[in-house]
Amino acid sequence: MITDIEPAVLVLEDGRVFQGRAYGAVGVTFGEAVFATGMSGYQETLTDPSYHRQVVVQTAPHIGNYGVNDADAESRRIWVAGYVVRDPARVASNWRSERTLDHDLLAQGIVGICDVDTRAITRHLRERGSMRVGVFSGVSALRPIDELLAQVRSIPEMAGASLVDEVSTDTEYVIEAVGERRFTVAAVDLGIKGATPRHLAERGVEVHVLPSTTSVERLLEVGVDGVFFSNGPGDPSTADHAVSLVRAALEVRRPLFGICFGHQVLGRALGFGTYKLRYGHRGINVPVIDRSTGTVEITAQNHGFAVDAPLDRVSETPYGRVEVSHVCLNDDVVEGLRCLDRPAFSVQYHPEAAAGPHDSAYLFDRFCDAMEVSRAQA
Repeated sequence: MITDIEPAVLVLEDGRVFQGRAYGAVGVTFGEAVFATGMSGYQETLTDPSYHRQVVVQTAPHIGNYGVNDADAESRRIWVAGYVVRDPARVASNWRSERTLDHDLLAQGIVGICDVDTRAITRHLRERGSMRVGVFSGVSALRPIDELLAQVRSIPEMAGASLVDEVSTDTEYVIEAVGERRFTVAAVDLGIKGATPRHLAERGVEVHVLPSTTSVERLLEVGVDGVFFSNGPGDPSTADHAVSLVRAALEVRRPLFGICFGHQVLGRALGFGTYKLRYGHRGINVPVIDRSTGTVEITAQNHGFAVDAPLDRVSETPYGRVEVSHVCLNDDVVEGLRCLDRPAFSVQYHPEAAAGPHDSAYLFDRFCDAMEVSRAQA
């Protein structure tokens, strides 16, 4: 809960320190410090499994003003390792609100800090890059900074982290198609958000959500019309099993769509490398150009790694020709891949975009079109 008496301190691995007050649970937490630029959608951010093991700094100063509800959660729990806000709302005012944000933070044991200059933290991370961080509140905040800094520097870095199995579902489940069932798709849960299968279901797709550890045989058995690879946390260079699943789908020319982590996994399956971005893309206002149409989309993103593919030419891969379909206008990061000789494509951002914007929802239609063409050619 918000408290006037519990001190808190945020310690970055380069030694920068911010003093504030405890927000949420009182205790200690560690993770990778990242910033999110959305002025709304904090509940969707908190419950996005892609934020596993990350301490999220909200650049917008006023957080929690419209409360939280059960309908807007993107997964079964809050996944962020810690939460950093400047000015937490003491009152939630919205007709859909069921409780306050700090209630959920406290109930789920999420350690946070408030009354800190989140824009100063953001500027620091933009200049120095995402880094390890610790949030200490209560009596822990009173310990010598040198001791706290030593703890921060002892935790693992995000590079090399294999996390998808920690957030994936343990058992397969089905989201039924809305109305007439047109297609059946296998969705590999690498950290899937709830809005994604809902978008597919609204288009007549029966979605079988599979664990990240699923077998090739089960993937192809269930995904009779297409396969989908979701977003997720961690370093894509560790996702060897997911890469093998993608390659199996490419071998049999099964229509394939990947987003975020799924995009990075497709990139690896095609033979491209991946690399860690300096501070990543996180927020709901990232401009991306669709190179085939020239249309600029405002996109929702949450990723700290990217695919290393050439922007200036079509690449030859073991699965045919591949082109970069989308590019970030802020920094020229690869935002999409399209296979020209296989029915497969991917984007780095989130077309389901819970909390908005919805510029990219057409990509679900593009996936359905690919399945329609594949069925007609069968």
